[in-house]
Order: sequence, then structure tokens, then C-alpha cells
Amino acid sequence: MRKLKLDELNRATVDEFKEQEKLPIAVLLDNVRSMHNIGSIFRTSDGFAVKKVVLCGITACPPHREIEKTALGATTSMEWEYYQTPLEAVEKLRSEGYKIIAIEQAENSLMLDTYQPAPNEKYALIFGNEVNGVSDEVMQVIDACIEIPQFGTKHSFNIVVSAGIVLWDFFSKLNKR
Repeated sequence: MRKLKLDELNRATVDEFKEQEKLPIAVLLDNVRSMHNIGSIFRTSDGFAVKKVVLCGITACPPHREIEKTALGATTSMEWEYYQTPLEAVEKLRSEGYKIIAIEQAENSLMLDTYQPAPNEKYALIFGNEVNGVSDEVMQVIDACIEIPQFGTKHSFNIVVSAGIVLWDFFSKLNKR
């Protein structure tokens, strides 16, 4: 078996990517502090052709070399927005028709493996701060909460791992291939 070379991958150009159909998802970062995590989420969002990334609060914005270390250029291909507070972002996304979903461990959360997104809906998936998770004020205004089932001794995944798991799950369930 031979690994493919970069020119054999037939990747879209940035301009082609901006014109292609997107997964009906906005990834909202609620006060994410690590610029490496922010960059990785830009890159993961690009990989699944997510509609946009929404940055809030202390979440750093491009351009920044620490974000670019892991984004590897995805900050130029991905549509993104910034809001002072996560509540402002949620209000705007709701006005655009997005269903607001926190990715969090909470009372009455829905397990990701059993959650079925509807193909005609738009989803704003909220990923919270690395220590405190999705902010309490945002948890009061969400439409639903999804939890990633875990089976080991640790109580959480890294935010980038969580984003990858959830985006792959939504991508595969919405059949956007």
C-alpha cells in the first residue's frame, strides 16, 4: 500500500470550498482559551465542510500565529464571526434559524449515539471552555444538550476531540458525502 501524495488528494481550492455545499452547522466556541484548540477546530470544521465557526468572549480570533499553527490555513477557508458574549451569538444564530445545542454533560442530556439530526434543520453546536465547559447562562437558553458517551475513568474529552467526534457523527448521520 502506498500513501497518496498531496497532489493526488484532489482537494478543493479555497475558492471552490467557499462555493460548495456546506454541512448546516455552526460551531460556536464559548470562551475557549487555547489558541491551539481554536485553530484545530477551524481545521476540523473545514474538513467536514461546516458552514461557519462562531467565536465568543475570550476566544481569540484570527489572524494569530498560535491559531495558525494548528489551523494550517483553515482560517482563510472557513467563514467565521466574533461576538462579545456567547448569548449574543446564540441570539443571532437563533434568528438565523439554527437549533441551539450544547455539547455538555448535563441533566437530561441526549446521548450522541442515539441523537438523530433532522436533514432539514440547521444546528449551532456549542463547545465550551476547557475547564468550565459551556457557560451557565448559555445552558439556560439552549434547545437541547448532547453528551458524548464515555466509558473510562476520565470525565471529559479535550474540546478538539469532542468537536471531531460530534462533527463526524452529524456528518455521517446527515449523509453529506
